[in-house]
Amino acid sequence: MKLLKIYFLLTLTVMALAAGCAKKEAFRPEPPPPEKALVPADARRMDFVDDLDAESLLLAIDRSLRYYDGAGKNQTFQLVDRKVSAPRMKETLIAFREILASDIPVEQKKKRIAEEFLLLRAAGENGDGVVLFTGYYEPLLEGSLTKTEKYKYPLYRPPPDIVVEKISKHETRISRREDGRLVPYYSRREIDVDGVLQGRGLELIWVSDPVELNSLHTQGSGKIRLEDGKVLTVSYAQNNGRPFRSATQNLLDENRLDRSDASYRGFKAWLKGKSEKEIYEILSHNERYIFFRFVDREPVGSLGQPVTPHRSIATDPAYFPQGAPAFIRLRKPVLDEDYRVVRRVEFSRFVLNQDKGSAIRGPGRVDLFCGFGPEAQATAGSLKEKGELFFLLLK
Repeated sequence: MKLLKIYFLLTLTVMALAAGCAKKEAFRPEPPPPEKALVPADARRMDFVDDLDAESLLLAIDRSLRYYDGAGKNQTFQLVDRKVSAPRMKETLIAFREILASDIPVEQKKKRIAEEFLLLRAAGENGDGVVLFTGYYEPLLEGSLTKTEKYKYPLYRPPPDIVVEKISKHETRISRREDGRLVPYYSRREIDVDGVLQGRGLELIWVSDPVELNSLHTQGSGKIRLEDGKVLTVSYAQNNGRPFRSATQNLLDENRLDRSDASYRGFKAWLKGKSEKEIYEILSHNERYIFFRFVDREPVGSLGQPVTPHRSIATDPAYFPQGAPAFIRLRKPVLDEDYRVVRRVEFSRFVLNQDKGSAIRGPGRVDLFCGFGPEAQATAGSLKEKGELFFLLLK
């Protein structure tokens, strides 16, 4: 810990000198280990108010149940001081679903949930129970199945030379072979600027806008409308194993971007005013690259099941149980007819932990899937709130 503090202070000193100013920052303590990422809470003091319809919640539950019956059937999850099997998590969901689908009054449902389930609160990054919520959505792009002068920016399918090694339960190493040894897979710059994947027949589809394509890489799935009106859905298939780094934050650190342009919508508008060369140079700071596949249904999360708008969340699987029911409390934006935020209101709802993301790391981060369309885009782009995350486990 002393070495970490020394390193942190040295880093701050260098950054302050480079910027020409001294800016004080509080030291961020290390996040709690996975076994302490959840702490018991008193369910009797919780008012389980849900701001959405029951049908969407039941649909999301059924998708987690399919995960526990399929790809996740042999999984075990760390919850506080115990390891919980997938069959036990399935029992939790079945009991939870039975209460929700029953004809008893809402207040009685809330009482049964409080009595029959353990409530486990996310400790957060600093152990204080505060979790940062952001949102993601399914963008719509214009595209073509053949390359043209207008549609010239490709989505690639996973290259066959990717080597994937399982390092631990929640960690894989992605690389390629070069001269008989494993080396890191190509970076975003090597793929987009140097064109190392061109001419290999890996192009899945082409789109018209590199900035919107970057949004698709960030969101992980989306829809592409062809000129004949047909809409195709693409979803995450693989990544290049490189670290995710925020291009926006890098520009802020270098004083190349005003904070007024740092919002999701503002950054996209700012970026679209740059040349293609400048766009690629800016985006290459983020080495992470996403490869895609076509899917014939809704966008698919990391569990291999479709994610449900406003009901699916993405968290770090090293800390929180995949597929599990959860309850969230935070604020959400209220939009006007032009999709501008007019105010923010408190809300709570039940959700299912059904996805993960390269930028969603540690016990203090949650990404809420906001759905498809301009309202979803505006909501996701303006959602950055501190709140609370609770998981439920059948007693």
